[in-house]
Amino acid sequence: MATFKLLGTGNAAMCPVYGCECKACSRALEDRHYRRNKTSACLTSNGKNLLIDANHHNLMDIFSKGDIDSILLTHYHMDHVQSLFDLRWSVHNTINVYGPPDIKGCDDLFKHPGILNFDNFLEEYKPFYWEGIKITPLPMIHSKITYGYLFDSGKKKLAYLTDTLNLPTKVISFIKQNKIDFMILDCNFPPAVNQPRNHNNIDIAIDLDNKCNPKLFGITHISHQLDCWLMDEQNYYTNKRRFVAYDEQEFFLND
Repeated sequence: MATFKLLGTGNAAMCPVYGCECKACSRALEDRHYRRNKTSACLTSNGKNLLIDANHHNLMDIFSKGDIDSILLTHYHMDHVQSLFDLRWSVHNTINVYGPPDIKGCDDLFKHPGILNFDNFLEEYKPFYWEGIKITPLPMIHSKITYGYLFDSGKKKLAYLTDTLNLPTKVISFIKQNKIDFMILDCNFPPAVNQPRNHNNIDIAIDLDNKCNPKLFGITHISHQLDCWLMDEQNYYTNKRRFVAYDEQEFFLND
C-alpha cells in the first residue's frame, strides 16, 4: 500500500493568519477543517515514511522516533525546511535528506547537520526509487532552485508541483506524456493578482491543468486571500475533475 498524504496546504502565513479577521481566517478559527499548515506532504510505502518538506509545526509530535525514514525537499526556503533545525539534534540514526543541488542550503544546516545527511543532491528528470516508488525530480520556476516530483507506484502516478510560477514547457510535455492520475499544483493567488511572484494565481493554475490534462487536478499552497475568494466563487470549479486540496487529504497510489 502506497499513500500520499498532504500534511499542509497553506502558504508561509498559513490559515488562520495570526491577527487576521478576514472571513477565511475567521472560518478556520471556528472550524479546524479549514485550517492550513505550511505546504508539505508524506509518502508512505511498505510501512515507511518519506517526508516531503519539513515545516510542520508539530512534526516531532506527528512522527515518533524512527517513523521518518527519509526526507525529500522541494527547495531550501525557510518555510519548507524550518523543522529540520530542530530535527537535526535528535537522538536517532542518520536520516537521509534528498533534494535539489542547492549548495547554499538554508542558514547553517549544511555546516551543522546533526543526524541529517544532506549528501543526496538529485538531478532533474533523473529518477530514483524509494520503497518501490519511482520518483522523478522536475524543475520548477521559483526564486530558489526548486523541484517538483512525479511519484509512480506502477499503478498510479501523482505529480506534486510546488513552489512554482507557471511550469517549464518541457515539464508540461513530460506530465502530459505520462498520463498523470493526480496533479497537485501550487496556487497561491486569486485571479485579481495580474502579475504574481513565485507562485501561481488561479487562472495560471487552471491553464496548466488544461495543458497537462491529468485525471484529477488539485491546488495547494493556498493563501487566506485565495480562500476568501473561493468562498465567494464556489461555482468557479465547474469541472468535477478539479478540487481545492485540504490538510490531511490522502491519495492512494496502489488502487
